[in-house]
Amino acid sequence: MAKSSREQLDKDERKILAELQKNSNEGIETIAKHCGFSRQKVWRTIKQLEKNRMIWGYTAVIDEGKIEQKHFILLMKRKQKGFEEKIVDTLISRSFEAAVAKMGITIETSSYIHGEYDWITTFLASDIRQAKQFCNSIPIVYPDVFERFVLIETLFDIKKQHILNPDVKKLKELL
Repeated sequence: MAKSSREQLDKDERKILAELQKNSNEGIETIAKHCGFSRQKVWRTIKQLEKNRMIWGYTAVIDEGKIEQKHFILLMKRKQKGFEEKIVDTLISRSFEAAVAKMGITIETSSYIHGEYDWITTFLASDIRQAKQFCNSIPIVYPDVFERFVLIETLFDIKKQHILNPDVKKLKELL
């Protein structure tokens, strides 16, 4: 494929991805209209992006308060030593995620990061007590891995996953 053709394909894929990120529930017809493409091109491109795992999946942005949950962010600083293979296998298997689901915790995001902290996890819990219980369970499952934890409660999301929060009145009340 010629370089210019590949560049055009990348540009087209980015347009479609941008539309999906705005609203993945949008119909093929609407996405095609916004991008200036045919329905068939959009459908083929999306299927190819899914096949190549550029698109991992689709999700809904929810109001946690309406399901009696609170959103938390957990920052973790690991100890200087590297991860043992057993720990990496536990992370990959997601067995810990299944175990905390039984506690009523829903893990949204879990990321290995660069910066002052090494790991960030965002999750839903019913209250701060349940969130702290989750934090206390981490050293049990991952002994000698993390040296410091910082738990943060999200009070209000202005924007989440490219979606603006429709309840701006609530932010005014908080401020």
